[in-house]
This record gives sequence, structure tokens and C-alpha cells, in this order.
Amino acid sequence: MSYSEKVDLLLKKGILVTPDILKKEFSTRKELSKSEEETPGKIKIVYNYDKPSKKRVVDDFVSLFNIRFKNLEKIIRQRSEMQNLVSINKLNLKNEKEIVSIIGIITKKWQTKNGHTMLFLEDISGSVNVLVNKNNKAVYELAKDLVQDEVIGVCGGVGKNIVFSNEIIFPDIPLSNELKKAPEESYAVFISDIHIGSKVFLKKNFKKFLSWLNGNLGSENQRLIAKKTKYLFLVGDLVEGVGVYPNQEENLDIPDIKEQYKQLANLLKTISSNKKIIICPGNHDSGRIAEPQPPLYNDFAKSLWDLSNTIIISNPSVVNIGSSENFSGLDVLLYHGYSLIYYANNVESIRVQGGQKRVDLLMKFLLQKRHLAPSHESNMYVPDAEEDPLFIDKIPDVFVTGHIHRASASQYRGVTLLNTSCWVDITEDQEKRGLEPQPARAITLNLQTRKVKIINFYG
Repeated sequence: MSYSEKVDLLLKKGILVTPDILKKEFSTRKELSKSEEETPGKIKIVYNYDKPSKKRVVDDFVSLFNIRFKNLEKIIRQRSEMQNLVSINKLNLKNEKEIVSIIGIITKKWQTKNGHTMLFLEDISGSVNVLVNKNNKAVYELAKDLVQDEVIGVCGGVGKNIVFSNEIIFPDIPLSNELKKAPEESYAVFISDIHIGSKVFLKKNFKKFLSWLNGNLGSENQRLIAKKTKYLFLVGDLVEGVGVYPNQEENLDIPDIKEQYKQLANLLKTISSNKKIIICPGNHDSGRIAEPQPPLYNDFAKSLWDLSNTIIISNPSVVNIGSSENFSGLDVLLYHGYSLIYYANNVESIRVQGGQKRVDLLMKFLLQKRHLAPSHESNMYVPDAEEDPLFIDKIPDVFVTGHIHRASASQYRGVTLLNTSCWVDITEDQEKRGLEPQPARAITLNLQTRKVKIINFYG
């Protein structure tokens, strides 16, 4: 039943339609129940944002940033370096040059006339200037990559209305984080940015991928991987969408978004039903662009919801796969990746090393901050006054993104980092802008060894 049909049904019953009523009667979580049952694939939805839309006010932004600060402060204060921790409003009680630690959100960053970096740091109690001396090379290099609105810890000496930083602490992933491995061999496959409906959609290449996934193509080893694949992840931008950017209709092969989803569903129907398909939206998909994006709207993507082996969740979301009696499974964090381009352009060390081409560095950066969009300017978002959906609370075993149209695999402190390829051809406009997409690649992850292979279906 589509969203509009649900509303009509409530009105016919004489029920006043409110966000709470919609959530109670037709929660997306209820619709996901068919996918949460025990299955051969063993999938558990750990986090899925399915709150109904409602009016937001300025105070919601204040609440969100307070929640964000408290979440990240709790992580940072556990670090061994954060001895002598004090609230900022207590700094005036300390002796000059006394060593202290503080935690705050960066509300401003600038260079002094002498070339030092100055931060304006704020916590719940107050604010203070923090100076990072250019002669302290290690800390100064770290400070170059700091972005507005991120939460950090600072260790240093007290001055008059200032702290002289000796060390900068991030929330980060602990060095002791375990690299978990499943007891039995099975595989997960990751793709994104299919862009069904685009004139440059690589239909033949995508069909080759589906043929391989069904065990009908590839080397003996590749066919074995396909046979043992239990999970297929589609990480956003399933379709090209409609009205995403000006004059987009000129680039559309299918101008109706519902038909775009139908075409995708027809392709996915060819996949064996014993393989679970986990889907999250991206900025080209139906629904709002502001993050967190709820699961795809039933009105537009009903054909996908109707497939027996699909699990449709939010962006971002977390699912657990591969669990058994003696194994807790692997947690997979899905985020389409709208914020990635902002940090590719604004974090100096990443920009000089290749920007968007170094998605591994971008994903590592977000893990270090324990947030998917630490800067207010990096994405469009909904200010939830009850939680911060982009906060990386539980450390994932696998972190997967898309959006950049490149295939990348790396490891960081026990977390497998995957950025998925696209299924649209390289365009002249992309080449002019210096972009280098890597189309038609599928990423496979062996859950037992945690080894990654990228299979190229381009050409």
C-alpha cells in the first residue's frame, strides 16, 4: 500500500492524520518485518531512520548540536590523553601555564599574522581561543585539516583567555578495535549509483554483472564467489531521478521516476531469491535529499518493495550480516556519501593527495571524526532534536559509501572501507572537470577472510 493510499484509508475511517498516527499505524519498521525474520542470509537491521516528517524550528538545530557535542564528548573523555579535563568556564581558576585538557566544538578557525592557527572552541559552559603554534609541526599539520563544527579534545597550557595547544585528540576508532571474521566462507557484493533512466546507463554491463551474480559468467573462482554470495548491497542513486538538477530531462532516457524503478526491479528480479538485496537511497532517489533520508517511498518504488528478497532501509543505516550461534555477525554502515565531495575540496591533506580520487582518505577522515558530516555546510540535513542520526556511535566492521563513482577498498583500524562504483558511462563533461569515474565495478567481500576483490565489468 502506498503512502497516499494509507492516508486515504485513515481519513475514510474518520481518523485525524498526524505524524504520530502515521508512525503508529504504518511504520516503515513494520513493513521491514518480513526481512527481519531468520533467513539463510541472517540479516538484522541495527539502525534504520524511519521517523515521519514534521515541522522543524530553530531550537531543533540547537538541540541537535547539543546532542552531537555530548555524544562525541563522551567518547573523547575516555581517551587516556584527556587527563586534567576541565570545563571551559573553569579555566580562569587554573594557574598560568598549568596543563589542562578541554573538549569543545570548533566554531571558528583562522590564521594569525604570525602564521599560527587559532581555534575558537566552545563547550556547554563557555568558549575560549586555542592557539596551535606553527613550530609544533605535528599538531600544526593536524590543525590544517580541522573543519568547522567538529568536536575535538585539546591538551595544553593555560594562558590569559587562551589555551596553548600541545596535542589535539579526535574521537576516532580505538587502536584495539577487533578485525572480526565470520567462521564460514560467504560473500557480500557492493554496488551503487546505477542511475537507471540516464541516457548513459550501462545496461549491457549491468546485465553482465547480473549474469555473473547468477553464476553464468566469469572464471571458475569468480563463479564460486557468485555462488557463495548471500548479500547484495545497493548503496543509493538507484535511478537517475527527475528534477535533480536544471535541464536534467535532456539527459533522461526514461522521464518517469516510477518507470525508472520498475526497470530496475525487472533487472533485479533475475537475481536468485536466496540472495538478499539491501537497498538505501541516495540524492538522486525519490524522497527528500536532506539527511537522514528515509527508506525509498513506496509510492514511487513500489516495484522494489514488492520483490521478495529486498530490504529497503534509510541513508544512513546499519545492518548486521552473517551472524550465527557462535558469531555475532558483521555490522555494515551504509552511507551514500553526499558529504564526501565537501571534504575532498576543504580538507587540505586530502585535496593535495587527489581529492575525490582518494575516497579511502575521505572515509578514514569521517571515521576519525566519528561523524558522517561533521561540518554544518557539508550536507543538507534534518535537525532531529532527539538524536543525531549521522553520529557514528557503534563502530562498524564495514563502512560503505558511493556517490563519487569510483571503486575503492582499504582498511582502517579493523574497519573495511568500501566506496562503490557507478553504472553510467564516462561523459565529456566529467573529463573536462578532471573527474575520473571508474564505471561498472562490483566489490566483493569475503566475510571469513575480510579480503576484498573488485571485478571489472566495463568494456
